[in-house]
Amino acid sequence: MSVIDMHIMRYINLLDRASNVKTRHCFIYNNTIYFAVPKHMMSKAIGPDASNIRALQDKLGKRIRIVQEAEGHAEAARFIEDVVSPVKFKSLEMKDGEFIINAGNTQSKAALIGRNKRRFDELKKLLQEMFGMGLRIL
Repeated sequence: MSVIDMHIMRYINLLDRASNVKTRHCFIYNNTIYFAVPKHMMSKAIGPDASNIRALQDKLGKRIRIVQEAEGHAEAARFIEDVVSPVKFKSLEMKDGEFIINAGNTQSKAALIGRNKRRFDELKKLLQEMFGMGLRIL
C-alpha cells in the first residue's frame, strides 16, 4: 500500500466533488494526472461530454485522464496500455516478479523510457504500488 500525499488526496477529493466517484488510485505520469476508477463508474467519472474532466483541468491547470482500474494481474496489460497511450508496445509479459515490456522499435522504447529515464521511473513506481512488481523495457 502506498502513502497518499496531500496533493494526491486533493486530486481525489476534487474528482469526488466533481463527479461523485470515489477512487483510491490517483497518480501522475508524464505530467498528466490519472484517476483509475472501476469500469462501471467510468462514464460517471468522465461526465456528459467530458464535462467533469474539463472542469478538473480548468481548476488544476493540468491534463486529466481517467482510466479503468485493473482488477488483478490479468488486466495489467490493458491498464499499462491505457496509461502509456498513445505510445504502443509490442508485448507485455510477467516473469520473475516483474513486467517485461517489449517496445518493438527504438522510437517506442525511447518514448517509454523518456528523458533521463523519467517516464520509466514513474511507470516503475506505479507498477510497484499497484501490482507489487518491477519493470523492464526491452
